[in-house]
Amino acid sequence: MSSSPDASSLNLHTVAPKRRMNPLLAVPNLLTLMRMVLLPFLVVVVVERKFGLAFGMFIVAAVTDLIDGLLARWLHQWTMLGQYLDPIADKLLLSSLFLVFTRMGILDPKIAVLVFGRDLGMLLTAAMLYGLVGLRDFHPTLLGKANSLSQVLTIGMVMLDLIYRQPWVTQGRALMLDITILVTIASGFHYALIASRRIGEITDVPRIAATSSARGE
Repeated sequence: MSSSPDASSLNLHTVAPKRRMNPLLAVPNLLTLMRMVLLPFLVVVVVERKFGLAFGMFIVAAVTDLIDGLLARWLHQWTMLGQYLDPIADKLLLSSLFLVFTRMGILDPKIAVLVFGRDLGMLLTAAMLYGLVGLRDFHPTLLGKANSLSQVLTIGMVMLDLIYRQPWVTQGRALMLDITILVTIASGFHYALIASRRIGEITDVPRIAATSSARGE
């Protein structure tokens, strides 16, 4: 008599394929979406010069940005949507605030020009590489992360200086602005260097293959 289990006695839950999670329902992605929803309200509060409330809202946004990556690791909820959505939410938040503060005369326009110039250059380069060679796996570098952190701290210090006028806050604001300028320029050049190297690696493959074929290898 066969010892194999009858098909009717099998637990269907053990053989049924695992149900794929909706990426929109992943906790990290929900936090990122919340940050994006919060942005227009934050901008309105800043324009109305309610800087105390704006500072609190910005802290909430910064905390969600900090913990969404941690939750993705702890809950094993890495998604392709999250990999694209998170940096988009960050850029929207920071770029919008830099633009608003510049328009209000609170920040020097050169800061906004540098921030937008770097981001626009990265966007155009990534679009070009994707269109020409299908390259889209640009992972954040250490300098890129340092740039994002410096921008977050800069916006935070600018807001704090508007609601808590103390010498150390004003000095911290000036220091963070200088650091952001330096890191933005450095990370922009670093990104350009990485992009040129990746282009070189991709274009070298057909050339090496053609050379090997010509030699009969």
